[in-house]
Amino acid sequence: MLDYQNPSFIFMKVVITFFLIKLLPMMEKTVTEAITYRRSTRVYEDTPIDSEKVKQCLYNGSLAPTSSNLQLWEFYHVTNKEILTKLAKSCFDQSAARTAQQLVVVVTRKDLWRQRAKANIAFINKAYDKPDLTKRELKRKTMATNYYGKLIPFTYFDFLGFFGLLKYLAFQVVGLFRPIYRQTRLSDMRIVAHKSAGLAAENFMISMAAIGYDTCPMEGSDTLRVKKILKLPRGAEINMIIGCGIRNEEKGIYGPRFRIPFEEVYFRN
Repeated sequence: MLDYQNPSFIFMKVVITFFLIKLLPMMEKTVTEAITYRRSTRVYEDTPIDSEKVKQCLYNGSLAPTSSNLQLWEFYHVTNKEILTKLAKSCFDQSAARTAQQLVVVVTRKDLWRQRAKANIAFINKAYDKPDLTKRELKRKTMATNYYGKLIPFTYFDFLGFFGLLKYLAFQVVGLFRPIYRQTRLSDMRIVAHKSAGLAAENFMISMAAIGYDTCPMEGSDTLRVKKILKLPRGAEINMIIGCGIRNEEKGIYGPRFRIPFEEVYFRN
């Protein structure tokens, strides 16, 4: 039998407890645990967070799926106190921005579709830069280069919205006879870019939750002022601003989680 009063046993118990206290917060949560843990945190503790860990979570965000692999996004990781204060004011001084230790501004760059398409072509040419390509490899290379060299320019090119509208009307007619892609207007392509950026933002926030950091995605901001503060070009658009930090356990979460019953939103065909 174990002697619970033995000094050696007591010492070992203290050591194990110490390491558990130190190591458990460092252990990453599972995907389900991270999703369950994540809440929109409105008030943060005045406790610094590791910028390098946040950067790694943003890298995880960049691995999110994206339409046509164009990656029409940018992530502005703000740690400078002066810029944080300015951004908080542009977010109407809401506590999720005002008390955040760091901010991440997710930006869409639909205007960069040409550069991103060229980057994909360059990657494809490098990946298949070898002698004696098989017929399958040659076919894949040709299809991919045609996709980025012809189809993407046709889809994304527009002039004051007119060309997009013409494509939209033409595709509606073709759609009477066969399935066809219909989202070709300027507004449609903006939605595509913002959807992809939203996926990246979710990757980022779940990654933050996995390491015990908290976030709050905010749509409430003066986007024009935010663009000026970050010196963004005209073609950039603000997707969301994400407050980052460690939740205040008493004030950080406004209330219990509410979701519409799953049975009301889940449909199986």
